[in-house]
Amino acid sequence: MIRIKAGVPHRRRPRTSSRLSRCALTLGLPTVWGAVAVSYKFGCPLAEQNGLGARIVTSAVFFAVGTGLILHVRWALLRELRQVRKVAGAAQSVLLRPLPPRLAGLNVAAAQLSADRGAAIGGDLYEAVATEYGVRVVMGDVRGHGLAAIGTVAAVLGSFREAAHDEPELGRVLGRLDRALARHLRERARAEHPAGGLEPDNPVAEEFVTLLLLEITADGELRALNCGHPWPYVVNGARVDSLSRADPLPPLGPFPLPSDLAATHCGQLHPDDSLVLFTDGAEDARDARGHFFSLPQALTEAVRDRPVSPQSILRTVFTALLHHTDGRPTDDIALLVLRDERQHRLTSGARGTARPATYDPQSTNHLQRPLL
Repeated sequence: MIRIKAGVPHRRRPRTSSRLSRCALTLGLPTVWGAVAVSYKFGCPLAEQNGLGARIVTSAVFFAVGTGLILHVRWALLRELRQVRKVAGAAQSVLLRPLPPRLAGLNVAAAQLSADRGAAIGGDLYEAVATEYGVRVVMGDVRGHGLAAIGTVAAVLGSFREAAHDEPELGRVLGRLDRALARHLRERARAEHPAGGLEPDNPVAEEFVTLLLLEITADGELRALNCGHPWPYVVNGARVDSLSRADPLPPLGPFPLPSDLAATHCGQLHPDDSLVLFTDGAEDARDARGHFFSLPQALTEAVRDRPVSPQSILRTVFTALLHHTDGRPTDDIALLVLRDERQHRLTSGARGTARPATYDPQSTNHLQRPLL
């Protein structure tokens, strides 16, 4: 009789036995089915007869054996598929971890659609974190899509999650991301060409990442650095406007960043405004006739009904995207929506300008905004 002492955790059985049993089951069932077929063919007198009844019985036996083998193979493949999906889900939760529903008074929702069928993650990346400098957001698109881009996504996101908290200036955050990407490309070049076929200082020149860095301060001021990425849309009531029309910087990777990286002031995010960040796969999606998807029109449809929330915007836009592409997008698509639910009082100012966020008690512009 075995007794377990109090306070001593029960030791788990080693997993080797379970793995051996699964391997034995995988190999044993086909062997059993094959043995049944061989035994019937050479050991059963009925199998040697040429009559119609004997042939029917023989055919039924071999049909049953074949069906058993097919079902066994199907069961094994489904089990492996479930395991692969579990691994992909774990990888997705680490790389593109679920965003919190609220960040410093902002309602947040994000989702991604991979172009590779069955893939849980692709070449798009996004993250939003609340820091002492405000809510900082990154949205990026790695060249290519699918599993080949996962390493680059991990390098950029890992750097952002540290730099967003450490660096007071948005330009220094972007500099850290650029250096992290350069290190990753050099290491990948050395791994792919161990004999020194590529210069470590000039890794894979065609690799690049389009990137948007965004900062939302406590009073709603918007600052951004854009490296070749589409500008997000601001949804105010039923109106959809581009956040800025300034020329972006080159994508990260092929070209060095300017020495003086000053963030662009993009106006204010007012209470009840929604900011929609996206990758170019959304606006580049085409239907069977080659027509591009209209994201502003889809956003207008999304906010036509009340109430409006980031989750409802995502559902409406992704439904329209899948309908437009007949369920087969050719590029990864990521959307991130932030809705300001803070009740700060600010002067309106013109969108896209650098007007400071100061409250004027004599002004009534903030009362003239359409209510959601």
